[in-house]
Amino acid sequence: MKQGVVKQGTAEAEVKGGRSAVVAVAAATFSVVTSEMLPVGLLTPIGSGLGVPAGTAGLTMTVPGLVAAVAAPAVTAAVGRLDRRWVLVGLMALLAVANLLSALATHIAVLVGLRVLVGVCIGGVWAIAAGLAVRLVPQRSVGPATSLIFSGIAVASVLGVPAGTLAGGLGGWRAAFAAMGVVCLAVTAALALLLPPLPAERAVRAGEVAGLLRLPGVRAGLLVVVLIVAGHFAGYTFVRPVLERASGAGAGLISGLLLAYGVAGVAGNFLAGSAAARNPRRTLLVIAVALAAVLPAMSVPAGGAVAAGALIVVWGLAYGGVSVSTQGLLTAAAPGSREAASALFVSAFNAAIALGALLGGRAADAVSLPAALWLGGLLVAGALVVLVMPAAAARRSRAAAADLP
Repeated sequence: MKQGVVKQGTAEAEVKGGRSAVVAVAAATFSVVTSEMLPVGLLTPIGSGLGVPAGTAGLTMTVPGLVAAVAAPAVTAAVGRLDRRWVLVGLMALLAVANLLSALATHIAVLVGLRVLVGVCIGGVWAIAAGLAVRLVPQRSVGPATSLIFSGIAVASVLGVPAGTLAGGLGGWRAAFAAMGVVCLAVTAALALLLPPLPAERAVRAGEVAGLLRLPGVRAGLLVVVLIVAGHFAGYTFVRPVLERASGAGAGLISGLLLAYGVAGVAGNFLAGSAAARNPRRTLLVIAVALAAVLPAMSVPAGGAVAAGALIVVWGLAYGGVSVSTQGLLTAAAPGSREAASALFVSAFNAAIALGALLGGRAADAVSLPAALWLGGLLVAGALVVLVMPAAAARRSRAAAADLP
């Protein structure tokens, strides 16, 4: 592995680690998001094992999302000038412990408490990792390296659920948490071995993160993130019981359908990444239209496994591109504040996960599972309105300018 040179503050710093370090960071982002997503495909067995309804079991999704939303800016500010390598190693070790102990939980309150620790790790790792590529590879490779780091998030978002469902089907939901704990331990070791020293370039102030909210483009971008992600998770948190209802399938076929979703999501990530590099807003419009249509369609138990499979593939293709496209939208809105913008993005994304899971849970418990899917579709439709408004305003401005004498 060749070494490169990048700017670090006003001094030149030799880059060590290169691509192998980037891969380790991508593995860390994959691990935290997979840990967050893990309960989605396991809600039925978790609820049965701990004697709680699906809506209550859904708290294992809601709580870490809420905590991560607060932890992203808080951890970024709290670590001050600590070496980022050891911050990441410590957070990953904590994540491993939380997952391993979750496998032993005998009460829902204990499991939810451990998910609080998961939330701290999600927010801290994601926010810090997002801006590390520039410090790990030569300048010419920063773009691809950043994409690789974010691919860990995108791939986890679409593969974490089927992987957890498969592990749960083979050994039970406790085995799934234990397996994830072992993966996190391996990633902890990889970070310690492969990352170079990463002293803080400067401390990020909490006020800097909040200051970005004064930018109209940032506010609009965050609203799009919240609406799309919350809409998705209002339905997707309950994807297993929804698929059981729609297809009448057993655990084996459900795992296959979720795997198809994951493969489609990975494809959607790379397709959207290419398109979003040119026009993130247009890419998100296509994604939002697809999600707004497929979520309500999943509520109709017609067509059996074939129809459910077709819809879940479209769902995966669409949602697979959400993280890379929304990140592109926010980066374009605040290009000069990389780490602060990343913390704000992570905060909004995880708050939306928690909000979606909470709203979907209330709709599922109070009305029905289809109600959660329809609610999700309505939220995504709201994102469509936000995305269309700037384009419509620009067209009106151009028309008004053309009418001027």
